[in-house]
Amino acid sequence: MAALQLVSMWHVPGTRALRLNHNLHRVARMSTAQPLKKLVSGVVLDLDGTLLNTDGIVKEILKVFLVKYGKQWDGREAHKTAGKTPFESAAVIVEDYGLPCAAEEFLSEITPMFSNQWCKIKALPGANRLIKHLRHHEVPVALASNSPKANIETKISYHQGWKESFSVIIGGDEVRIGKPSPEIFLEAANRLKIEPSNLLVIEDSVPGVAAGKAAGMEVVAVPSLPKQNHLYTSADEVINSLLDLRPESWGLPPFQDWIEGTLPIEPWHIGGPVIKGFGRGSKVLGIPTANLSTEGYSDLLSEHPSGVYFGWAGLSTRGIYKMAMSIGWNPYFDNKEKTIEPWLLHKFDEDFYGEELRLIIVGYIRPEANFSSLESLIAKIHEDGDMAEKALDLPLYTKYRDDPYLKMS
Repeated sequence: MAALQLVSMWHVPGTRALRLNHNLHRVARMSTAQPLKKLVSGVVLDLDGTLLNTDGIVKEILKVFLVKYGKQWDGREAHKTAGKTPFESAAVIVEDYGLPCAAEEFLSEITPMFSNQWCKIKALPGANRLIKHLRHHEVPVALASNSPKANIETKISYHQGWKESFSVIIGGDEVRIGKPSPEIFLEAANRLKIEPSNLLVIEDSVPGVAAGKAAGMEVVAVPSLPKQNHLYTSADEVINSLLDLRPESWGLPPFQDWIEGTLPIEPWHIGGPVIKGFGRGSKVLGIPTANLSTEGYSDLLSEHPSGVYFGWAGLSTRGIYKMAMSIGWNPYFDNKEKTIEPWLLHKFDEDFYGEELRLIIVGYIRPEANFSSLESLIAKIHEDGDMAEKALDLPLYTKYRDDPYLKMS
């Protein structure tokens, strides 16, 4: 029955029987490559931290606002406020910083500051892709956030095509209790007219995951806080970012944009002088990386999920080369800070510390992962390099070799 529901929602009723049969064959084929976890009929999405990179705006505003009280924002409350209602978040900050005001007063003062910044919030990587994909396949989608509905509608108004992609939009002010109560998700199911057990929730926060499970729904967690996956054990699946979502695992139409194991992304740039890294690239791994300082790039790196990427690298006096690179904390070595470690896929006879290096990142390979041994890590890095090397010969990626940013002469 779930399959029948699913197909009837994606396709024209007049051809339902024929397409149902086709869809069941499609799901069967998919199951050999990607295990089918469950067949769902619709999706419920969270907004802040799941689709929108709200954290950067919150950090900047609180940095400015707390100076008024002689305090300095240090981000220690991030894990306490994730997924909470605005009032609950305000109460946490007032208490933890010992502010001489009530939560209500704090909220009334800071809300206008946030409202002026909604237009600057960027979509998280993979958000536009997911929303367009679900809309194209006519999958029913609800947006359910602890934020007030007016704020939700203002935020999404700056992202083309979003508002009309949601069958239902529910704000925290439309229910009695926000997440982790399941009320907002149960209301989403009611408005979508789909049984809760046939819905997939995608959430970034622990309260959101708890709410989804309490509502009897399937839940995919996309943690917005780094190195905190152990807090999401109740989720049915934990993924690194929306780039790693495999809709076919849930009986939904698969993305068709992966090309030879790589995902094309919106190109982005980063550059600077090559610095000495941890000293493990050549010595420990036998893979020399051309490290860049993250100073001045923390905001840029926060926009991009940890993982393995590839693209083109320009060295000021040597030319342009293929490259693979990692972004993240490198779980095997347990980095304390998010780093960027490019590997130029070329054998150099000498070091080039201090030389200007510019990168254009054009594709994604996989999420960051831990490994049971150094040998397995090294083998995976070489596999990533081989994949990047081959992919960069495809016209889709080769064209970026001529990007003006790489040419410094």
